[in-house]
Amino acid sequence: MAYFVTGATGFIGRNLVQKLLARKGTIHCLVRKGSMDKFEALRDRLGDDGKRLVAVQGDIGKPHLGISPAQRKALAGKVRHFFHLAAIYDLAADADSQYKANVEGTRHAVQLADEIRVGCFHHASSIAVAGMYAGVFREDMFDEAEDVEANPYFQTKHESEAIVRRDCTRPYRIYRPAIVLGHSQTGEIDKIDGPYYFFRTLKKLRQMLPAWMPVLGIEGGRVNMVPVDYVVDAMDHIAHKPGLDGGVFHLTDPAPLRIGQVLNIFAHAGHAPQMSMRLDARMFAFVPAVVKQGLASLPPVKRFVNAVLRDLGIPAEALKLINYPTRFDSRETERALRGSKIRLPRLDSYAWRLWDYWERHLDPDLFVDRSLSGKVKGRRVLITGGSSGIGKAAALKIAGAGGKVLICARGADELAAAKKEIEAAGGVCHTYVADLAEMKSADDLVAAIVKEHGGVDILVNNAGRSIRRAIASSYDRFHDFERTMQLNYFGSLRLIMGFLPGMTERHRGHVINISSIGVLTNAPRFSAYVASKAALDAFSRCAQAEFSDNGINFTTINMPLVKTPMIAPTKMYDSVPTLTPEEAADLIAEAIIERPVRIATRTGIFAQLLYAAAPRLYEVIMNTAFRMFPDSAAAKGMKGRTELEQQPTSEQVAFAAIMRGVHW
Repeated sequence: MAYFVTGATGFIGRNLVQKLLARKGTIHCLVRKGSMDKFEALRDRLGDDGKRLVAVQGDIGKPHLGISPAQRKALAGKVRHFFHLAAIYDLAADADSQYKANVEGTRHAVQLADEIRVGCFHHASSIAVAGMYAGVFREDMFDEAEDVEANPYFQTKHESEAIVRRDCTRPYRIYRPAIVLGHSQTGEIDKIDGPYYFFRTLKKLRQMLPAWMPVLGIEGGRVNMVPVDYVVDAMDHIAHKPGLDGGVFHLTDPAPLRIGQVLNIFAHAGHAPQMSMRLDARMFAFVPAVVKQGLASLPPVKRFVNAVLRDLGIPAEALKLINYPTRFDSRETERALRGSKIRLPRLDSYAWRLWDYWERHLDPDLFVDRSLSGKVKGRRVLITGGSSGIGKAAALKIAGAGGKVLICARGADELAAAKKEIEAAGGVCHTYVADLAEMKSADDLVAAIVKEHGGVDILVNNAGRSIRRAIASSYDRFHDFERTMQLNYFGSLRLIMGFLPGMTERHRGHVINISSIGVLTNAPRFSAYVASKAALDAFSRCAQAEFSDNGINFTTINMPLVKTPMIAPTKMYDSVPTLTPEEAADLIAEAIIERPVRIATRTGIFAQLLYAAAPRLYEVIMNTAFRMFPDSAAAKGMKGRTELEQQPTSEQVAFAAIMRGVHW
């Protein structure tokens, strides 16, 4: 007995070939010339010595599958079972490629099967042939399908089955699998499809929320899914059972689950929060179609939906099937499998294997270049305040990853020392003396960098001035507010405005603003500093809205307290938790790699949420902290009198430890 299999190296194909190897006979596998490596890998995986698995070079896109007359003659009358599995199983694939593979490919397969006089032609169709049939679709139904034009996949699978029914002169059997999941014993699958589209969303929920927290979800229609091992076991058994020619067999779940139930099973498997409260998607059916289409066509709505779906990796076509209306009767299949011990396993019994395999092998995040070098190698990165502290630590890290680092500061000697250290570590560094509090100096810096380097790809606004002084001590020190605003806001803004034209022209750029956790916590004694940083935060939010479609990103880092020369005058900070400059540089590296809108600590985010929910309570907490922590000697106008600084009390240390990273 001989077999002929198209799509043998595909997901269903290689599992079926493994099943057929347990029987007697040669298995001829149609293989494209460019896929011979995949075939050899399959042969090695299945332990074939080259005698059972035989490659037949061809192409489903060509008449007679591209097989030569001599090969067709050699196969004539020898093939008992012809399995046609090759097809495109992808809702997101373009219509033309689906037509060529699914329709033309089936026509060519039927043509070859008739010519070589196969014993039986086995066609892998799909439940998609039913289209959007509202009701129960039986195995003897075909012409009753509805709205197959709703999707190219539906249409091409319907047309390909029609070719078998109409044109095949040999005995045939048709199999209509449901959505094919991974192997129930190994979890293996070769691509993301069906419920796998939503795994990334579940993973994001797991990262944001604890598993015990109930979340709001959606309850859609019933989704029919079966594991690949059930499909090939059933197909193999039915193919070899006599008396079933001309039959159609639904390889489906007779009791399919709703989408909400399926997502909860996978949420449990992936330790993500479950959707305890689910909205039935059918409740939105009362909205007139013209209204929904009108809203969906609005440019802001389209851009938002597309951006979210792109980020989550969900094709728009998949969402159209949320309210899928078709149920499938599978009585003929159940009758054919009776006595075979082939049973469809419950999804919740193997969902964990599917999740585990996806997370280890198919999670799109595994294939994203998350290395710093992948983002900065050969790129021009300007870091202000780069001669010490956070700026120098970031410059060392970025230069070490292959970035072309440009640093500026007021001190020429400090810049020279930093340049020497960076170059000693193998990095590339260019230095510029500039006082960003002076607008002319900032403009000159921009002009010099544009002339010498053509602009920058990444701008890190790190240079800043901090003043820790209570408002009551600042009545006669209005210049405190002016000088912090001049450097922290206007200086950074001047650079942004100087480099944005070049970034806009190149449709690429990234502005990273080193802000403060104080903007989120409303830290007392830092009104001048926090106000200047808040101004830069507000500008960035506005700018992001204007440039988001031009390839330019703005990231705000609400940096917690970092042990740098800037905080040295306040000796109390020697006894409270702080970040090192290297840890702060890690946050800048994260910003470059991920390009988020904001990076903030949990403490900062919690403070902002608490202020939004209970501003009066938050006011009491911060006022208590204000009274607990005294002004420094420098803030009292006694510069250099550090001996007057008191050692922090145990209460102060404990409070600072709880509010880790906050400026007090």
